[in-house]
Amino acid sequence: MTLIDNAVYVDGIRVATPVTLDEAYALQEAHQGFAWIGLYRPSDKELASVATEFDLHPLAIEDATGGHQRSKVERYGDTLFIVLRPARYDDEHERLDIGELHLFAGPDFLITIRHAESPDLSAVRRRLEAQPELLSLGSEAVLYAVFDRVVAEYEPVVAGIENDIDEIEDDLFGDADDDALSRRIYELSGELVRFSRATYPLVSIIEWLQRGQEAYHVDIELQRKLRDVRDRAIRVTERIDGFRMVLDKALTVHSALVARRQTEVNLEQNEQVKKISSWAAIIFAPTLIGTVYGMNFDVMPELHWEYGYPVALTVMIAFPTLLYVLFKRRRWL
Repeated sequence: MTLIDNAVYVDGIRVATPVTLDEAYALQEAHQGFAWIGLYRPSDKELASVATEFDLHPLAIEDATGGHQRSKVERYGDTLFIVLRPARYDDEHERLDIGELHLFAGPDFLITIRHAESPDLSAVRRRLEAQPELLSLGSEAVLYAVFDRVVAEYEPVVAGIENDIDEIEDDLFGDADDDALSRRIYELSGELVRFSRATYPLVSIIEWLQRGQEAYHVDIELQRKLRDVRDRAIRVTERIDGFRMVLDKALTVHSALVARRQTEVNLEQNEQVKKISSWAAIIFAPTLIGTVYGMNFDVMPELHWEYGYPVALTVMIAFPTLLYVLFKRRRWL
């Protein structure tokens, strides 16, 4: 069912809970009250119904129908069309779930259209219904409460990302797999980019609304509450900027550590090659002499010389010894 909650309020008190859109229109007119209609992925027919009843602009309805909109605020006469991008963070899989919330706010109505599970608007409604004096301010009060809820749901996302960054920093100098760690840093950086696209426009949206508060005589306390939400949203964006800097540095440090470890491996391999080459050279000399004199030829140099055998043995011992000393001094062995 796409109609999640539907209520008509008078002076902040719920006076009716219509079960259909047509009933909501009739009861709002009968009570001359404020209608708050909550929809979840409504059909084209339902959107056409509210568009006709509240004279919503076709372009705004087109955006609400298609979804996949960026965060923004637009004014069509006395009606505001606002798109927000709430977020939730799946810490186990390090994945960010970005939702989409559309709001139509008029003098005597507010329509919320959710395209995801987030945010929890039922909690927003319960909070406002527990404060009739605030809800009696109409659509401005509901907008404030929705903004407040969206920013409140950003804060656990910030905490989850911060926890993952702490783990990455611990893994940088640990025994983590280099490829896995690089992939984790890269993917978390991508999630931060998506998160920033959801959060950054919210600050501009609130500031845009604040510029029109005097002209539309918005309650002073409500102005202060909205300013507090903006300040919290700014803190979220500042944290995101800090996270992106940390991840950039982490990727740089990780690359340097990987390069250093690779250099150490190469150096170790070079040392091993030196040792193998040195021993091969040492063994080569006596092997060569022994091989030559192992040939069964009658006419060979010094074959019948009286001192040939001891000289050959001496050379076979002296030459490898000399090579060993030279390699040792050069620290090849």
